[in-house]
Amino acid sequence: MDIESALLKTKKEDYGSNYKPHYFEQYKLFVEMTDRISSRRQSANSFFLSVNTAVIAIIGYIQLGQTTGTSSAFYWLVSIAGMALCYTWFRLIRSYKDLNSGKFKVVHALEQRLPAAPYDAEWESLGRGKNPKLYHPFTRVEMIVPWVFFSLHLSVLLQVTPWASMTLNICK
Repeated sequence: MDIESALLKTKKEDYGSNYKPHYFEQYKLFVEMTDRISSRRQSANSFFLSVNTAVIAIIGYIQLGQTTGTSSAFYWLVSIAGMALCYTWFRLIRSYKDLNSGKFKVVHALEQRLPAAPYDAEWESLGRGKNPKLYHPFTRVEMIVPWVFFSLHLSVLLQVTPWASMTLNICK
């Protein structure tokens, strides 16, 4: 089913005299909800960034504050939890990206029946996302950040893994 047939369930003639005002009100509400998705996305990014920054800071603080060796189990646990958080963060960004893409397809379809189509015009002015000189999606940059933190957590995990004893046990 295409967007147009999924979107318009009732013909203008069958709907009655309130078709245009109701259509416009639904458009306004949908655009507002689309904007709220972007706000929730930003809040989620702030949460994951804060948690990952705190985890890295705690590990660094504990490392600097101790003269004796800390159990590697602590670092294993924190590193694996951090990597799981980063993967969840990445998947959430992808989900929001997909949700926003779908919402903007619907906004563009709604605008086809309105006197002005500002979102479609904006997208056109940005080369419909095909020219990186005009538009570089924030999502591309946004999706790198969880992997940077993932790499930090992985490096801690690799650092505390007892490689020498593992190698000796495997060779025996």
